[in-house]
Amino acid sequence: MQGVDGAWLPPGAFRAIGARRTLIRGSGPLVDTLHRDTADACERFGGRVDREASPGPYALVLELTGSDASEAFTFERQGGRTSVTASGAAGLLYGFFHVVRLGEEAFTGTRARRTHRPAVPLRMLDHWDNVAVHPVMGQVERGYAGGSLFWRDGRARADLLPRVSAYARLLASCGINAVAVNNVNVHAAEARLLTDRIGEVAALAREFRAYGIRTHLSVSFAAPVVLGGLATADPLDPGVRTWWAEAVARVYREIPDFGGFVVKADSEGQPGPFAYGRSHTDGANLLAEALRPYGGTVHWRAFVYNHHQDWRDRGTDRARAAYDHFVPLDGEFAPNAVLQVKHGPMDFQVREPVSPLIGAMPGTRLAVELQATQEYTGQQRHVCWLGPMWSEVLRFRPEDRGSVGELASGGLVAVANTGDDPYWTGHPLAQANLYTFGRLAWRPDADVSVILDDWIRLTFGAEPEVAAGVRAVLDGSWRTYEKYTAPLGVGFMVQPGHHYGPGVDGYEYSPWGTYHFADRDGVGVDRSAATGTGFAGQYADRWAEAYESPGTCPDELLLFFHHVPYGHVLGSGRTVIQHIYDTHFEGVEEVEEARRVWASLAGSVEPGRHARVAELFEEQVRCAREWRDQINSYFLRKSGVPDARGRIVY
Repeated sequence: MQGVDGAWLPPGAFRAIGARRTLIRGSGPLVDTLHRDTADACERFGGRVDREASPGPYALVLELTGSDASEAFTFERQGGRTSVTASGAAGLLYGFFHVVRLGEEAFTGTRARRTHRPAVPLRMLDHWDNVAVHPVMGQVERGYAGGSLFWRDGRARADLLPRVSAYARLLASCGINAVAVNNVNVHAAEARLLTDRIGEVAALAREFRAYGIRTHLSVSFAAPVVLGGLATADPLDPGVRTWWAEAVARVYREIPDFGGFVVKADSEGQPGPFAYGRSHTDGANLLAEALRPYGGTVHWRAFVYNHHQDWRDRGTDRARAAYDHFVPLDGEFAPNAVLQVKHGPMDFQVREPVSPLIGAMPGTRLAVELQATQEYTGQQRHVCWLGPMWSEVLRFRPEDRGSVGELASGGLVAVANTGDDPYWTGHPLAQANLYTFGRLAWRPDADVSVILDDWIRLTFGAEPEVAAGVRAVLDGSWRTYEKYTAPLGVGFMVQPGHHYGPGVDGYEYSPWGTYHFADRDGVGVDRSAATGTGFAGQYADRWAEAYESPGTCPDELLLFFHHVPYGHVLGSGRTVIQHIYDTHFEGVEEVEEARRVWASLAGSVEPGRHARVAELFEEQVRCAREWRDQINSYFLRKSGVPDARGRIVY
């Protein structure tokens, strides 16, 4: 598509396949997709693709051996031939993209037969796209990549359906197999996607289906009232159950492979079962019952808390809320109801502990939700590769039953960071977050360093100096961002509403439950069981004991769990106040160095992409300095303790 960046699938990514003879055996829509993409590559690079064998050797054979729904594939190279076999068409699709990722390596040497299969069955992106422009949140809530790929000013974007197809190919190439197309905060226009506007969703589903991606829809719990004219949305009311059953039947007539619903209920003002004295399981199971005959799933979000908190009340703790609401309901959710849990107990901060809810509900299918859109990590104006953070989360073992990645039996989900921007993600380097999520969702224990190298090679080519430069810019960028923003896990300290830039007390006296409690003596939130909110006690014994005391709590989470004096000595040997000063100076220096490295790549990176990143680096440096100066000045004034190194702190 003219003027649209190819992301990690530029034409050159298909050169190794397109320059050779390929045989594709099998039939069906996904096999047709494979043939089309291979034929396009062959036309560009001089190769050939056949559906029936003809004389002469084939460098690549892609063979569908069955007709099941398996996503697994087997890859091998023997006797000068590379082959991919799969019993399911989706598996053959993923095998094809495995060859694309390997490039020339797929056609050299000998590779033993190896079967690859995803560790997580559902790997989903949640779009927070609005149909109509919201007066506060705009076309895409927490979106930093232009407008929506799907809607503009209340109307479906038929003009972008070819781009949606290209988007589906990008997602499938990194392993994503599900998409929710609209905002979890369902407003009036979005609500109608369930009924009279379902045709718009069906048009999107056709594009995603070609790449093995099932379409999901966020719905309003109040839909029977808002759309159906009923007097109630009570989940136990027979009329409400009938209304949902009929609505779901209409959806599946339009979209036979529809994936299901995403629901935000009794959260931040969204309607839910509490209005009728019912539980979350009553609400989720209502929708699960309607979806069950068609194989659909309801994803019920666990982001439920009191957003009208009195800041004077130190006993109420937003971090506790999900556990307190949902653990008593373990075992009561229907088999096709998935509880979708944010990876941390707060709200996608640059550093927070893993939610204690993960691992505490063995009788419930859980999906773990990450955030690719950088709401609190620089809003795609800052370089912040989130792979290392996500890897830490997914490898964390809440209990003996397994890691977070292993416990996510209901799937891994990320809030999408894409839009109609020519570079898909606003900041061209933010594409790495989308790619990394897909690869980690396929295999949560994967080495993120290898994933980053794959993305760089696919996106920028194999020139060593370019690859080294891009890696230098991205590799430590999450920790750099953490250094110049909120320290030691305390979180937030952002401007209210839009959440960009420093606002140390921005939410300190608000009803949102996002406090740091800095005073003249110290900073942090006491969440211990002995003297605080008791949040630390929600964890299994091993972690509850570690988090309970400042002496055993990991330094990077110290201020999340404890209110400590400024003179408290960290494991590094530095005091808390000196750590704040040092890391904020270090963070700015690291951003300035990353800007220098990127500038050195001019002439080696496509000019438009280089210019976009260079421009954004100017903003990142400016904003990082603002963070440094406001944070350091604030804590100097609070503590009265000067920087031990004598640097200027305003």
